[in-house]
Parts: sequence; C-alpha cells; structure tokens
Amino acid sequence: MTELLWATQAGYPPLATLQCLPLAAALLLLIMRENDLALVLGRLFAVAELVVAIDLYARIDVSTPIMQFAERLDLLAYHAAVDGVSVLFILLTALLGVLLSFYGMARQQITPVQLLSVLLIIEASQMTMLTTMNLLWFAGASALQLALVGYLLWRWASAREENLALSRFLQYQLFGWCLFLAGSIVLVWSHADVLGGHWSFDLFELLQTPQIGKYQSAAFYLLFYGLAIRTPLFPLHGWLPNSAGYGLIAVGPVLLLGVKVGIYGMARFLLPLTAEAVMIWQPYVVAFAMVGVFFAAVMAFRQANLRRLMAFAVVSHTSLIVIGLFTLHPAGLQGALLLAVNFGLAITVMLLMVGYVYRRTGTTNLDRLGGLFDRVPFIAVAFLIGGLSLLGMPGTPGFDAVHLVLEASIETFGALPTIATALGNVVAAGFLLWAFQRAFLAPRPKDLPVARIARTHRMEYFVGGATLLVLLAAGFYPEPWLKLTDTATQALAAYFAHG
Repeated sequence: MTELLWATQAGYPPLATLQCLPLAAALLLLIMRENDLALVLGRLFAVAELVVAIDLYARIDVSTPIMQFAERLDLLAYHAAVDGVSVLFILLTALLGVLLSFYGMARQQITPVQLLSVLLIIEASQMTMLTTMNLLWFAGASALQLALVGYLLWRWASAREENLALSRFLQYQLFGWCLFLAGSIVLVWSHADVLGGHWSFDLFELLQTPQIGKYQSAAFYLLFYGLAIRTPLFPLHGWLPNSAGYGLIAVGPVLLLGVKVGIYGMARFLLPLTAEAVMIWQPYVVAFAMVGVFFAAVMAFRQANLRRLMAFAVVSHTSLIVIGLFTLHPAGLQGALLLAVNFGLAITVMLLMVGYVYRRTGTTNLDRLGGLFDRVPFIAVAFLIGGLSLLGMPGTPGFDAVHLVLEASIETFGALPTIATALGNVVAAGFLLWAFQRAFLAPRPKDLPVARIARTHRMEYFVGGATLLVLLAAGFYPEPWLKLTDTATQALAAYFAHG
C-alpha cells in the first residue's frame, strides 16, 4: 500500500470507466424517459460495467502489493488505484448492479427506468469509494450514495412506520458521515502540522507522514464510529431494523448491505492511517463485536417479522467480520474481507427471495407465512442456501473465510473468546433455520389459499440462479479469491507486525 504502479495495460482508464459508465447510462435513461428501450439499455450498461470489472480482474497482478492502474488528476485531487482487495469488492458491486437491474422491484411511486437510473448512480458512487485514494472523495461518494438510498426510502414511503424508518436512517447515517469527515480532517490537520501547513487528503501522502499521537487517537475514534454505523456494528445498528422492517423490501438493503463499504473503509483507511491507535483499542472493539454476535442472535429469535429478523442476522455476522479484521493477523484480515464478500452474496440472495415472497403474500410477518415450499420451491431453496452460506457451511465461500477468521482469532485472542464466537455462529444457524421453517415449511394460514401464490417466474429463476451460481462456484473453487487478496492483506498486516 505504500507504492503506486502507473499502468496502461488495458489501453483505457479502467477505474475512470467504472465510475463514469454508470453515470453516463443514468443520464441517457433520464433523457429517454419511460420506454422499453431505456430499460433494456440500462440493463446492458449494467452488464457492460460487469465486463469492465472482469477485465480489471483479468489484468491485475496479484503477486505484488503495489497499488495498480493508478489514475491522477491534480486539478480535482482525483487519485484512484486498486489492489486485489479493491478488485474483489468491485466485482461484487458490478454483479449486484446487474442483479438489481433485472430484479426491478417498483411500485407506483417510482417508475422502473427512474429506479434503474438511481441504481446506476449509486453504483457509480460505490465504484468511486472502492477506487479512490482520497479521503475527501470517499466521503463525497459516500454522501451521494446515502442521499440516493434515502431518496428511494422516501419515494417508497406510504405509511407512518416507513417515514419513521427514513427518519432513523437519515439521522444515523448523517451522524456517521459527519464523524468520518471529522476524522479525515483530524488526520489532515496532523499531516499539516508536520509539513508546515500543507493540507492533503491523499492516502499515500498521509501514510508518508508520522501521525501525532494526540491526533491519531481522535482520528481513530471518529473514523471507526463513522464507518461502524455504516457497517453496522453493535451497538450502532439502531437504524437497520426499522429500515429493514418498514422500508424497501430488497433494493435498499442490498445497496447498503450487499457491499460492505464500512468494512472496506476500515481496511483501506482506518487500519493503516491509525495503526498505533488501532493496536491500543483492539481489545475493546473485539469485545463489543463479540457481545454483538450474541445480542443480535437473541434479538433475532424475538422477531415476528422476517425482514427484521434478517436485520439482526446482519448485525450478528457483521460482528464476526469485525473480529476477523481486528485480529490484525494476515489470515484474519483475509478471512474478514472474504467473509464480507460472501456475506454480500448471501444476504443479497436472501433479500431478493424475501422480496419475491412479499410480492406473492403482501407480508413478511412470520405468523402470516407458511407452506410456501410447495408453490415456490426454488425461492425456498435459494433462501436456504443463502442462509447456509451466511453461516459458513462447506461448499460456500464463507467456509474458508470463517476458518481463516477463527484460526487468526485463536492465535491472537486465545481459545475461549474464539470458542464463544463460534458458539455465536451456531446460535445464528438456529435462528436462520427457524425462520426458514416458519416461512416455507410450517402449515399455511387458512386465509392464504394455494391458488393465490404464483409459481416462480423465469426472471426470478435468472436472478436467484445467477446469484447462487456465483456463490457456489466461489465456494467450491475459492483459490482465485484467496490469491487475489493474499498479497494485499499481507501488506496490510505488515503495519502491525512492526507496530
């Protein structure tokens, strides 16, 4: 992470393309307005974005920790570059963009083309966050993404509870964004103190400047809490159950949770820039995460709504990711980042299947569901496989990731905390399987006749099948993803090996 490789192997600027292509597509769709051709073009642009991401993956050199495909424009302080970790998250973002463009859940408040335009702009903002080497650009792209997700929540709101969900979302996310921006300013202030007034938000310039102790602790607090709200990590998760229970069924949660930008931000900025403070506060962060595993699991069992139950499942499994990240061990770092991507795929397929259930039944209350397996077995099986992947079952990418995290946790924290964390994962298995049984296998309510439940459509087979194909392929053949992230996580762990 301390060097850059300026490269034009692709013959075009791939990182700028990843950021600008969705923006150009969104602008075109808004100009064309509502027609079938606009929807087809929007989906083609989403597929093209995935092709560019795959091309980037094919060209990156995974044997070096040097940041590659660097692009810079001094006039706007634009500075982008990627390593293996970045590319892993970029591939996930592009894949989710394609899936959501075909999922297309829209009600009367927002039209399909308008929805797709917003999704494409959000995808562009996420690509900016995953490629930028500038804290200010990261914060700006984050603000755009959160504002647009808030817009979608507002457009879908049709009841008082949904307005409450929007209010809580905006309150938490605005506060978290302000914390991150304040932490960035503290780091830059420290940099300016050392260099006699020269301000820079560039990651590499900040890394080359020793951080003053009093500034570093403050920066750690601000950056960590700002990113923890986004992640979300216990006890900063208060916005998620409301947003999941009353807001968008699938689109919004997938945008916020499918790509763990908070985890990526911790790995890219927080850990290397505040390494000394990270080592001081490591035990406290891990302690809160361990409490979060069990707290969220207990709360999940108390939920009567499938969407709120899944929200607490997110908090529980996010805690495991944070534990792996804060082992500061190469295996733990790699496991945490792979677990974050596995989590994104798993939670996406589960949320999309829950959305399909809602389309058929008009509810996600567990006491109003049941007997769905007979009518929509594919949706049920897809939900179950997503849940098993979330738990790290063999044959899914979560299996290797969880083992790396637990291996690093034993070496760093000892056997007892690791066993406790593993038991928390067992509890999570219990509430997810319980939810599957209640929703799909339990006796069907008498007022929910079989004839009302439509069979699975071809587009639903495509969206669910594509996600499961990627999930299972990555699970049975994890070597490419391990190679992609190995050198980058070794370089990140080196900050703490000499700390």
